[in-house]
Amino acid sequence: MAERVLRHLRIRGRVQGVGYRAFVHEQATRLKLCGWARNRGDGSVEALIGGEAASVEALIALLRRGPPGARVAELLEEDGAPDALAGHDETFGVLPTQ
Repeated sequence: MAERVLRHLRIRGRVQGVGYRAFVHEQATRLKLCGWARNRGDGSVEALIGGEAASVEALIALLRRGPPGARVAELLEEDGAPDALAGHDETFGVLPTQ
């Protein structure tokens, strides 16, 4: 069985108003990952990504580039807390801005 991981991400740069959350959702769903993404009041995007390690790393590589129009200045990554999945332990969702 493949190793499963949970990563908490904070992405900074030009990542709001350019379809970044929709991009995260589309790519995470395609890779069969669970978790969520949301805009933050400081202009960043926060995401919690869970699933097979290789798929999580593939998504993170995509998120470093982002969709057309985005400009990623920084992507911070740390281990995620399982209780932060908030009902998204089998699906990927977009949460309201926080």
